[in-house]
Amino acid sequence: MVPRSPFWASHVHADRRPFLLARAAITRDLREFFAAAEFIEVETAVLQVSPGNETHLHGFKTELQQPGARDWQYLRTSPEFACKKLLAAGERRVVEFARVFRNRERGPLHHPEFTMLEWYRAHGRYELLVDDCMHVMACAADTVGAKRFSFHDRSIDPFAEPERLTVAEAFQHYAEIDLLAVLTPEGPDRETFAAIANNIGINTADDDTWGDVFSRILVEKVEPRLGQGRATVLYEYPAVMSALARPKTSDPRLAERFELYVCGVELANGCAELNDAPEQRRRLAAQMDEKERIYHERYPIDDDFIAMLQAMPPSCGVALGLERLVMLATGASHIEQVMWTPVAELIEHQEQD
Repeated sequence: MVPRSPFWASHVHADRRPFLLARAAITRDLREFFAAAEFIEVETAVLQVSPGNETHLHGFKTELQQPGARDWQYLRTSPEFACKKLLAAGERRVVEFARVFRNRERGPLHHPEFTMLEWYRAHGRYELLVDDCMHVMACAADTVGAKRFSFHDRSIDPFAEPERLTVAEAFQHYAEIDLLAVLTPEGPDRETFAAIANNIGINTADDDTWGDVFSRILVEKVEPRLGQGRATVLYEYPAVMSALARPKTSDPRLAERFELYVCGVELANGCAELNDAPEQRRRLAAQMDEKERIYHERYPIDDDFIAMLQAMPPSCGVALGLERLVMLATGASHIEQVMWTPVAELIEHQEQD
């Protein structure tokens, strides 16, 4: 196997440099934007007791050695837990350009180490986050002089008013599925949902959960149709798919959560934050039970995070992939084009005959 030229090869760097300079300029202008909006830029710890407790996210584990003691710590998959603790401490608006780490992820839109732009508002309606996201997109476009955002064969106007669809509307429109019919008051109807998925050509396994079926339909039938011509705000996700989000008051089957799609790419994920400590612990424990069933591993629950929720005011927050934003603004086709020093790929060494 012949390895690719490293990022530090002069000809490779020369090709990547315009994207990297655009990244630097966008980051600079975003910092100015958040400062003008009275956000405090914070730097939270990378090492955490728990990397996060979402079933399908995988953390990096490392040993913390101290005099007379050793313990396991994790590289964070998000700064969320730490940022929320700062809200409980009294901060009103915080933003972080956070280096985060996710194992088992690599591809055109994924990298094991990347930058998550996250910001949180205490006492703010989560709808404000959508406006924030649109301002962030416009800021990036203005910085590099982009009239369109593009990825592969798709493009959008970053200044246009976004399309707004509930998840139920999107499933009805693009998959002809009545999502609320399989979200009964008694709980998600997994068997009916799986049968419906199979009827429209979505393969399911016997051990797939309701959430697994939902994700397959979303990825195969819905996501490719989103964010075309203009950004799409997909909101009111099922509560069962929103472990950290507050339920919708008028319909607790749904959550006050949205995702922003641009050119078929998920760019941001935001919600009104759950601050019910017992319910949060129950949800995270259920996520870890599912991780253990599927991957035979589980991560600790951050007890300090659970205790903090009793002091955290009503809040909302959003995570946006900085590299994805730069890719869309510059027309880059691969995430490593917009990363100064990508993590080296593992090369499989084969014996020569």
